[in-house]
Formats: sequence, C-alpha cells, structure tokens
Amino acid sequence: MKNDEIRSILDAVAGGTLSVDEAQEKLGGLSFAELSYAKLDTDRMVRQGFPEVVFCSGKPKEALVSIYRKLYEAEGAVFGTRASEEQYDAVKSVIDDTTYDPVSRILRCGPATTERKGLVCVCTAGTADIPVAEEAACTAEYFGTWVSRIYDVGVAGIHRLLSQTEQLRKANCVIAVAGMEGALASVIGGLVARPVIAVPTSVGYGASMEGLAALLTMINSCANGISVVNIDNGYGAGYTATQINRLAEEGKDGR
Repeated sequence: MKNDEIRSILDAVAGGTLSVDEAQEKLGGLSFAELSYAKLDTDRMVRQGFPEVVFCSGKPKEALVSIYRKLYEAEGAVFGTRASEEQYDAVKSVIDDTTYDPVSRILRCGPATTERKGLVCVCTAGTADIPVAEEAACTAEYFGTWVSRIYDVGVAGIHRLLSQTEQLRKANCVIAVAGMEGALASVIGGLVARPVIAVPTSVGYGASMEGLAALLTMINSCANGISVVNIDNGYGAGYTATQINRLAEEGKDGR
C-alpha cells in the first residue's frame, strides 16, 4: 500500500467518513502479499522509507514474473538486481513499462525517479569494476539520490584520483569500488571528511581469491570512516549511501 493511500484512509477516519473498524479492514493487508512461494513485503516502504527490492538471480522466470506483477500492482514500481536478459524478456512480456540495463543488471518497472537530492560519489579503481559500481549508482538514483561517477581512478595512477579531490569532497558519502588489492577505499578515506563505503569486487588474478583479498584489505584499512559491504554488493552500498545522504540532507534542512 502506498503512503498516499494510507494517508487517505487516516484522513477519512479523522474526518468521520470512515469508521475505525472499516479503516482496520482496509489496512489489514498491510503486512505482506502472499504468494505460494513468496511473501512480498508491501509494508516496507512505510516502515523503512524504501520499497522491497527483488534479487532476481536464481529465480525461475515464472515466479519472477508473478513477483513483479504483484509488486507493480501494489506499488506502481519495482526494482530488481542481478537480472538476466531472459528474465527481462519474461517480465517485459507482461509489464510494458519495463527497462533493463545489461551493465548493472538492474531490471526496473515503472517511471524513473525524477526527484533527487544530495550527492553520492561512486568511484572505481578500474573499468572492470564498473558493473558493480553501476549497480550501486543505479540503486542510489532509484531511491532519490544525485550520483556522480568517477571511474578508473585506481592507485596504480593515483594522480587520476587526486585530480578529482574537489568533487569527492562535495559528496555526502563516497562509494569506493575496487578489486585486486582494494587499496582505493583507504586512499579516499584519507582525503574526505564524509563516510566511505568500500565495495570489494571479484576482479583480479588467482591470489585475489575472487575478491577476498580486497575484502580483507578494506576491513583492515587504517583510514577512518570506512565501512565495508560484501564482495560485489553494489546494491548494499547504494542503499546505505542513500540512507546517509538522506540524513545529511535532513540535517541541512534543520529537521
């Protein structure tokens, strides 16, 4: 149920045109929508300020289509991560207003977000890290954040990163996406006064252990203000960065 629908019910109760019992009945389905194989959290937007997001990888096409259709009917928009081209084709066949980005693998239904605020900066060490970075950037944008992208600024050519210091310092939060040895987050952490979210990627040769080396580097960083999400978890970084960005913007408004 959407916020404006809940507000309309509460206004009707306050105005005396709807009884408490009738309002309770209307709000009775607020907790979740039941499917035989899934319980969709249609209440999450009210509780947390973010709607439920679909992790598409591994879901059968038929189940995914049903999930998207149900969420789209309830909320008018759906956002999914780690989708395939085949899953996109299946959802598109039943929901016309569906788009897919093959780089970030984001599968979205409904209108694009037009109202954005604040600023989150997404950086990558190399171009091979861009798919994970785009998952982070697209997530933050979907949830209403302005995003700047600074790609291919790894420590092998640190002057490239230093040339972007002014832009980095404008952001309410910086996302540092890096594979190999994962040093980018530590360097950025020493340059900015804002929180840095480090995202290790599975990019690298054998001893990188599919991102474990970068993960351990980021966890053991000597720079302050760095938090770390799981390997290749661009979505988690974009979500958390949006939470930080919202708090920063609310502080500017005096709330």
